[in-house]
Amino acid sequence: MAEVKRMTQTQLVRELAGNLGVNNKIAKQFVESYAAVAVRETKKNGVFVIPGIGRLVRVERKARIGRNPATGEPIKIPAKKVVKFRVAKAVKDSIVPPKKK
Repeated sequence: MAEVKRMTQTQLVRELAGNLGVNNKIAKQFVESYAAVAVRETKKNGVFVIPGIGRLVRVERKARIGRNPATGEPIKIPAKKVVKFRVAKAVKDSIVPPKKK
């Protein structure tokens, strides 16, 4: 299977700088600032909407009983908070078109 090439932060910064007509330093500050705001707001409010893309959501997971796969022994998994990303429907439909009936 061929290795998938994904966009690096540097490539993202260069593309933003080119599209907005600013230098790379300002574009990088924008990316870092946007990420910091997303983390801060998700921590504070439990949700951060990225317009046109989706939302970061903090979710509470309940405590549950799991199994050790090696021994099959039941173990207690404590409650915890996790962060999930929910993709906007428009984005999902544009990347993976819905099946036609």
